[in-house]
Amino acid sequence: MVNIFVVCVGKLKEKYWTEAVAEYSRRLGSYCRLEIVELKESRLPDRAGAAEEEAVKEAEGEEILKRLKDNMYVVSLEIDGKSLSSESLADKLEQLTVDGISSIAFVIGGSLGLSKAVSKRADFRLSFSRMTFPHQMMRVILLEQLYRSFKIIRNETYHK
Repeated sequence: MVNIFVVCVGKLKEKYWTEAVAEYSRRLGSYCRLEIVELKESRLPDRAGAAEEEAVKEAEGEEILKRLKDNMYVVSLEIDGKSLSSESLADKLEQLTVDGISSIAFVIGGSLGLSKAVSKRADFRLSFSRMTFPHQMMRVILLEQLYRSFKIIRNETYHK
């Protein structure tokens, strides 16, 4: 069974996000070992400049990198990453397991995105859209797509 780690900046505050994450986490339990690691979002002063924003991204990036182990295949979620269909994501996950990868980490940055160091560490940069989504919503979308991928891999009803 593959180990899926979701490393994300920021805590879920609203009940509807926590309930959605709990539901998909429960569903994923049949397909993988899921661990969600929530990191503290750095505080950004009002009217922060570019240098302050970069410092926040770097600080969050350092915390993310501390959680990633050398043996993990790292997928960063980035606007400028590669777009995949649900079927292609399922194919990618299946191929990783065939290749002997047993730990896959998905990284979701904070409101400012990911540091260059995190992006550089990634083995694959994945884009769900050219649009920007709140990181709380992105966590739910990621878990749903992982669940969909496992259903596709096993040729089980759910997809479409």
